[in-house]
This record gives sequence, C-alpha cells and structure tokens, in this order.
Amino acid sequence: MEAEVIKAELVLPTHMIFKRVQTYEKYPKGQSKVRWKQLKQIIQAENYQNYDPDEPNYVNIESPPSMQPCKRICDITGFEAPYYDPRTNLRYANADVFKLVRSLPNEYVQRYLALRKAAVVLR
Repeated sequence: MEAEVIKAELVLPTHMIFKRVQTYEKYPKGQSKVRWKQLKQIIQAENYQNYDPDEPNYVNIESPPSMQPCKRICDITGFEAPYYDPRTNLRYANADVFKLVRSLPNEYVQRYLALRKAAVVLR
C-alpha cells in the first residue's frame, strides 16, 4: 500500500508546473498577504533623530511652501475647474455646472465665495 502512495506522488506533481509560484507556498495558511506598517514603525525604522531638523520629513510638520500653483477646484462639485464665471467669480468644471451657477441667487453665490474665502462684501 505504501509503495502505491509513493508512486502516486511521483506521477502526480504536488503543484502545477506552469505557474511560477503557488499561492500556498508564498502565503502559508493563516498569514495575510500584505502587512502594512504603522507610522510609529516607519519612524523607528528610519531613525529620524539623525536627520537635520530643518529637512522636511514625516515627523516635522513644518516644510517650505509649495512651488507649484494651487489647483483650482469647482465650487459646486469639487472637481478640478478649468473655468470661472466672471459675473459671479465662481469656478466651475463643465457646462452643466455653469448653468447651475448662473441660476443661483446672489446670496448663495456669496456663501460659496465665503467658503473659498473670496467673498466680496456688497453694501
């Protein structure tokens, strides 16, 4: 009986040859595939104490201002807005939003501008 089992193992491979790495070999049962590091582990591994305090990194929040211009965001949808309405000064993303912007009452326009801190005080 044992000889038959040995012959069967020799005839039938334990894994398929055409695949490079079997998942059961790479990830044994009970182990997760991806292990994410927490920020505390990253800080300990990187030895941030040895870096210059003026150099921006994960630990210090102070960094120089960005040299890139800020993105213009649509005031209504939140998408990137290549256009703005000169009558209301609201930014918009497409023609459908433009129709909505033109139909808004003045007090709503002022509220949207106040959210962006670009409100014009009308007296």
